[in-house]
Amino acid sequence: MSIVMSDSIFAIISQGTKKLNIELPPGTEAAFRAYYDFLEKRGQNVNLTAISGAEEVARLHFLDSVALLNAADFKRKAVIDIGSGAGFPGVPLKLAEPSINLTLLDATGKKVAFLAELCAELGIEANCITARAEEAAHLPEMREKYDIAVSRAVARLNVLCELCLPFIRVGGFFVAMKSIDSEDEIAESQNSLKELRAELCGHYDYTIPDTDITHRAVLIQKTSQLQDKYPRRFAKIQKSPL
Repeated sequence: MSIVMSDSIFAIISQGTKKLNIELPPGTEAAFRAYYDFLEKRGQNVNLTAISGAEEVARLHFLDSVALLNAADFKRKAVIDIGSGAGFPGVPLKLAEPSINLTLLDATGKKVAFLAELCAELGIEANCITARAEEAAHLPEMREKYDIAVSRAVARLNVLCELCLPFIRVGGFFVAMKSIDSEDEIAESQNSLKELRAELCGHYDYTIPDTDITHRAVLIQKTSQLQDKYPRRFAKIQKSPL
């Protein structure tokens, strides 16, 4: 990567996090540059993201992910990123808040291999797991073991709730990354929240610095243990969403 691109990543992250009122640990901007380098070098072979270019990646991936630190308290929390893909939002969150105990979950082995190599390259610790969410959520070592679940997956909120809430401890939170016009999805999810013993706590809307793009983090809190039958098989979830 050219020095110009490298400096661009550094400046966007440094200035963008200041505009979000997020203080990064020393040296984090350099880690984001290394993240971009690795994504450019290795990500094309795994088809991880359609977004390319230093400025686009820095804003639409890195800053978009880090903004979640304003939505919930991630300090010293056990966090699982479900459907992590290229590591968003989990890896940027870990870089910005190193106290996070991070798990990255994805169903595609090549993507998880990429994530494991990425974490080694960046010098961060994370559990990288290859599994489908609806299957992993029934494993005793993963069920209700996390304080926060995050997901940037492209799925309706009622579907994501069934996939993600089983991982969360009672009292923990699911933070779903959604578009600003997600009112219909939120309304649609009310039945699933009742069935899955969770409640909507509100949402955090944020504009990605130096763009006109506004996103929403939907906060859902788990209020009690859910039934063992959830999550159902994915075909069932798709056919008959809660």
